[in-house]
Amino acid sequence: MNFLDIIEKQRTKKPLTKEEVEFAINQYVNDKIPDYQFAAFIMAININNIGLEQTYWLTNSMLHSGNTVDFSSIKGIKIDKHSTGGVGDKVSVIIGPILAACGLKVAKMSGPGLGHTGGTIDKLNSIGVNTNLTLQQCKKLLKDNGIFIASQTDDIVPADKKIYALRNATSTVDSLPLIASSIASKKVAMGTDYIFIDVKVGDGGFCETYDKAFKLGKILISILKKFNRKSIVHITNMNQPLGRSIGNCIEMKTTIEFLDGKPESKDVKELIYEFSSDILIATKICKNKKEAYENIDEVINSKKALEVFKKWISSQHANANEVCKNNFFKPKYSLEIKADKSGYVKYKSAREVGMISFLLGAGREVKGAPIDFQAGVFLNKIINEKVNKGETIATLYSSKKINSLLIEKFKKNILYSNSKFKELPVIVKVIK
Repeated sequence: MNFLDIIEKQRTKKPLTKEEVEFAINQYVNDKIPDYQFAAFIMAININNIGLEQTYWLTNSMLHSGNTVDFSSIKGIKIDKHSTGGVGDKVSVIIGPILAACGLKVAKMSGPGLGHTGGTIDKLNSIGVNTNLTLQQCKKLLKDNGIFIASQTDDIVPADKKIYALRNATSTVDSLPLIASSIASKKVAMGTDYIFIDVKVGDGGFCETYDKAFKLGKILISILKKFNRKSIVHITNMNQPLGRSIGNCIEMKTTIEFLDGKPESKDVKELIYEFSSDILIATKICKNKKEAYENIDEVINSKKALEVFKKWISSQHANANEVCKNNFFKPKYSLEIKADKSGYVKYKSAREVGMISFLLGAGREVKGAPIDFQAGVFLNKIINEKVNKGETIATLYSSKKINSLLIEKFKKNILYSNSKFKELPVIVKVIK
């Protein structure tokens, strides 16, 4: 089989066979196809797309490029929750302990952040959590604590690592078949019973339009069904930052406060409760929303979820007592941004708020680059909260002196109104 012929077929919109897709992936993973040739292949996919069947073959080939995880020896319902990433998205680290306290087993491999979107791994690393775990360690944590979150190991879907790096370097990150195969291959490899996916839509999310988010959700559901995995996709609003905190340490601070019964904002609380209740109902832990909400309230009010969190991060080598005293968030520099006028507040772009956090040091431009865990933004005022002229609207944090140019950059992104702005629902659509 000749790889040039496969590129030519995809370039001229001729459907690929299962054997051709498998050949392409296997040869590339085994370094028998150079990057420049495979780059041409994924660019052809990006331009001409591929069908659902070819996307499934692509996913399956990526899945079997390495090892898969078997949790069948561990009692209980195993779930995996994935987010496409957004601004202020600390949902995974909040929802995990809640669901574990409700009786589910939460198994999650995650990644670091890139650009304006934060990564779950960075958030956990910022408080001293060790996320570089072996599969045996993951199994033990899942059995003992009901939860683990770890970095993706080198032997799980190695094809995705190679292809993702190339996608990032060739501007093919936004290809729906490549996105879907990347997500689905890693989720199926984890060997969980249920897979719950959060697709962020809006200018601060991975998908900027609802149409794209909906298409991605439908593709993911269809592919996961072919692997006999039960799944739900939530399409959630990312036109405004989620909550008030954007950064690593600062998001972990508000995570602990949420688990202690003090949510940072109504949108974060609504999203956590809606997500959690849908998962509890789907896994038959609860019969309906009312029962699910009661269960969530109980594990938060009784501090069960917080205790699960403490035990979990301690097992992954963090000092839970010190962490829960919030002694880890100590930025050297801070700067308050004052409102230029009075009125109800809205941010023109969630992405822009994320970029300011990035410029403060909270994000990385290239994979593997160091980041400032202390850097970030706290939104003293969020959408449809009223501010008076001269009042603090946001606070910037960093370990290095803050560039005053960021003040103007932030202020240009603020809208004021005498009346409240129209808000999208937190969850735009649920796809089953």
